Amino acid sequence: MLSSIATRLACAAVLLAGCVLAEEARAQTLTMGNALQRALNASPRLTAAERDVGIARGQRIQSGALINPEISYEQDNSFGSGTYRGTRSAESTLQISQMFELWGKRDARFAAGQAGLDAASIGRQAVRLEVLSETAIAFVTVLGLQRRIQILDEQIAAIDAITPLLQRRVEAGASSVAETGRAEVASALVKADRERTRSALATARRELAILMGDTAAKFAAVSGRLEAIGKPPAFQSVIAAIDANPQLVRWKAVYAQRNAELLLARLKPYPDVTVAAGWRRYNETGDDAVRVSVSVPIPLFDQNQGNILSAQESLAKTAAERQANRNTLIVIAGRAYDSLQGSLRELAILRDTAIPKARDAAAAISEGYGQGRYSLLEVLDAQGSVAQARLREQEAQQNFHVAVATIEGLVGNPFALARGGAR
Repeated sequence: MLSSIATRLACAAVLLAGCVLAEEARAQTLTMGNALQRALNASPRLTAAERDVGIARGQRIQSGALINPEISYEQDNSFGSGTYRGTRSAESTLQISQMFELWGKRDARFAAGQAGLDAASIGRQAVRLEVLSETAIAFVTVLGLQRRIQILDEQIAAIDAITPLLQRRVEAGASSVAETGRAEVASALVKADRERTRSALATARRELAILMGDTAAKFAAVSGRLEAIGKPPAFQSVIAAIDANPQLVRWKAVYAQRNAELLLARLKPYPDVTVAAGWRRYNETGDDAVRVSVSVPIPLFDQNQGNILSAQESLAKTAAERQANRNTLIVIAGRAYDSLQGSLRELAILRDTAIPKARDAAAAISEGYGQGRYSLLEVLDAQGSVAQARLREQEAQQNFHVAVATIEGLVGNPFALARGGAR
């Protein structure tokens, strides 16, 4: 009775442990959405961009501040000689003065601060897109290398599956012992390729982990569908969408900021007015008096011409900088789009012709090898053709999704792929 209960408890414990382990395994599998969210939360570049926004916000607040008044105290005719000994004949003045900015200088300064804040906010959006695009590319790279290792494992298994049949043929005298060594060499070469791919996978996993804020990969694997592809929109629509990229939209704010700075430079020679009012005490007579003054600087020698010229050139430079930025984005988008289209054409050839025919040929040759109609070299060559076609397919799929992630980072929106699965 007790042994039966113990057995049942042990079985229940095993089942519970299996469920827990299975749940942990599922939790360790990283999806694209999780990777993107973690990268956004952990990115130091995005944090720095947010700090830039805070800096610009502080500068905007400061740009609207009024000039502080000044208070001063003056004492004349004291601590001298004769009748001016001590402070008996002193004249004391307590005065407060205030400079008033005219000609719209404060408004122009505030406009420059607001434009700087807008530029920083848009720059943060650009950094966010870059982080998302880089993380998506790193994720696809890991996913592609995982798939590559799986294909190599299957190729090794296919070669090793020949070994029993090859051994029987050697024992029957139908094949030479050298063919056994040839099969071992073929298997070893594929294993060497697998080790090289594993090294590349380890590097890719680390890079993805760093983007997510970890120093080492804490996920077991990534999950996704490399086979989900589709026809992209026309390249002209991609070019049109690039104009909405934050990197280009930011130049509008930069132009507004530099235009306000030019206005400030032009307004600087126009004088401001300083008004002062004070109370003067005459110790010798005991009388008091009010003192009022108004001062205006004369822009005779310095008319700020150098700063005006500099601001004009900076403003004129904006259009060229935006065009250069746009050309760079178009070049990047063009390379990615060409890679995407090339991957689609390559996949069409591989899926329609190369892979099916390679598999049919490999199956026929493997069957014929058991009947003695083909040599081991032909079997290995047929299996190698299948593996190479599948590896080319994996590489084309990976290139396709890397190109899509690159273009999505430029246009700022997910692609609508015709007749393709959801990414």
